[in-house]
Amino acid sequence: MIESYNFGKIIINSKKYHSDIIIYKNSIDDKWWRKEGHNLCIDDIKGIINKKPDVLIIGTGNFGLMKVPKELIENIKLSGIKQVIVKKTRDACTEYNKLYKNTNLIAAFHLTC
Repeated sequence: MIESYNFGKIIINSKKYHSDIIIYKNSIDDKWWRKEGHNLCIDDIKGIINKKPDVLIIGTGNFGLMKVPKELIENIKLSGIKQVIVKKTRDACTEYNKLYKNTNLIAAFHLTC
């Protein structure tokens, strides 16, 4: 469960993270980095796609500056992921907390911008 999110910091299960993260079912990748910075591309999320979650939540940053192209969302869905939720990171955290217990999901959060 995500306990809190503020610009540049997220707390999950009492542990603080200060870099962009991917939350898998049983682990957290706190070294997530994107090839094109604020433009999400397929290479940035290949590991997520390979895990085949039912839901992918993408947090686009505090101000929503990370772009998620519509073509990428379509490709994600074609890969078998049923639902892609794209929101500013604060709202994406709220959505994650609603779904994480009963849904096979993975979340990728940009923590700044």
